[in-house]
Amino acid sequence: MSLPLAVVDDEPIVCRRLSQALNREGFAVESFTTGHAFMERMAQHAFDIVLLDLKLPDIDGMALLPRIKALHREAEVIVVTGFGGVEKAIEAIKKGAYHYVAKPVNLGAIRSLVKGAKDKIEACRENLRLRQALTGDAGLSAIIGNSPAMQEVFALVRKVAPVDCNVLIHGASGTGKALVARAIHQLGPRSGGPLISFNCGGFTTELISSELFGYEKGAFTGATATKIGLLEAAAGGTVFLDEIGEMPLAMQVKLLHALQERRILRVGGTAPIDLNVRFIAASNKDLKNEVALGNFREDLFFRLNVVLINLPSLAQRREDIPLLVRHFIEKYNLLFHKQVTGIRPGALRMLSGYSFPGNVREVENIVERAVALCDHQEIGPQDLPQDLQRLESDTLEGDNLLPLAEVERRYIFKVLEKTGYDKGLSARILGVPRTTLWRKIRNMGS
Repeated sequence: MSLPLAVVDDEPIVCRRLSQALNREGFAVESFTTGHAFMERMAQHAFDIVLLDLKLPDIDGMALLPRIKALHREAEVIVVTGFGGVEKAIEAIKKGAYHYVAKPVNLGAIRSLVKGAKDKIEACRENLRLRQALTGDAGLSAIIGNSPAMQEVFALVRKVAPVDCNVLIHGASGTGKALVARAIHQLGPRSGGPLISFNCGGFTTELISSELFGYEKGAFTGATATKIGLLEAAAGGTVFLDEIGEMPLAMQVKLLHALQERRILRVGGTAPIDLNVRFIAASNKDLKNEVALGNFREDLFFRLNVVLINLPSLAQRREDIPLLVRHFIEKYNLLFHKQVTGIRPGALRMLSGYSFPGNVREVENIVERAVALCDHQEIGPQDLPQDLQRLESDTLEGDNLLPLAEVERRYIFKVLEKTGYDKGLSARILGVPRTTLWRKIRNMGS
C-alpha cells in the first residue's frame, strides 16, 4: 500500500514538480500552497510523510510542526528551506522534523530523504506488528513492562477500555501516558474511529480554542476559510488531551461546557455541532492539588476523572529496565541498520543503578545513542553517556566494591550537593517521595 504524502509549498511549480516525481515513486501525493488548506486536509486524512516549506504565505512552517505531530504522532516531516535558512531547519529537526533540504530543490536528494522516512515508518510498523502477533494484545503491545506495578496498569486498561467513559492518566514525564491512551483507544469500542492528540501546554486560550473547536470563515482577521476543529474531526473516535493541567482557566470553562452538553460551536459560529468523542486526558501534575491551589476547575476535574490511571515512575519498577533496554536495542537496530546483539553486564549494571529522572523516554534516548555509537556486537560501558560512566566510577575505590548502602549514601549526597540541598528537587531526581528522602537522610545521621 502506498504511503500518503503531502507537499506543502507556496510555489505551484515546486508542488507540481515534486508531486509528479514522487507519484512515480509510488506515493499517494497531495499538494497544498497554503498552511491552512493543508491542516484542514490533515485533520481529515493523516499524511505519513510531509514535505513542508518553512516559508508559507499564511503561516510560519515552523508553527505547523507541533500541529502536524498533534494530529499524527508518527508523521515524518522533511522541511524545505531557502538559501540561508539552514539554521532554522536544524531548529526544526530539534523539534521533531525528520530532516531538511535546501532550495533550489534537488529531486535526487528529495527521493533519498523520502525513502529514508518511508523505511523508518515501515520499520516501526513492522516492529509493532511483530510484537502484536507475539502478544496477541494489539492495544498493550507497545507498552513494555513485566513488573507488578505495570501489570496493575495493564489490568486497569483492559477493564476500562471497553467502557466508553472519560479517563484521566497521571504520571511523570516519560512514563508513557500517550501509549496508555492509545491502548485504551485501540481496545475500546471506538477503535475504528480516529485517535486525535493535542498537547495543551504552551498555547494561548485563543489558539487552543481555534484548534479544538475550529472557526468559521471571517471569524477573525486571517480566518480566510472555515476550519474544522480537532473535536469535530475526531467524530466517532477519541480525543487525547495531553498535559491538561497546563490548559488556561478560560479554556477549561469552554471544555467543561462541551463535555456537559456534548455539543460545540466553532469560533464565530452559530450552529451547534454534536460532539461524538471519548475524552482521555493526561497530566504530570496532581490535578486534585491543582484544584486546591485554584489552578484547575473542580467541576472539570470530576468530569475527566471518571477513572484514574496512575503510571509508576521507572524508579518504582526497576526490574523492567533490562526488558526496556532489549526492546530499544531491537528498535534502533532496525532503524539504524545495525546488528547490536545485546548489552554487556557492566553496562546493564550501570543502567540498572541509575535513577532515570526522565523515565522510559530517557532509557530510549540513552539506548538510541548507544546503538548509534556502538561499533561492536554488544553495548559496553564506553558506549553510555559520560555522566553514567562517572557515576559508576564514583562507586568504586580501587578494586574494592562498596556495600550497596554506601553507594546509595554517596549518590544521595551527590544529588543533594548538585541541587544546592533542595530536597524537593533531589527527591524528584532520585525518583522517591520527599518523605522517603528525609527518612534516608535522617537514618544516615544528617
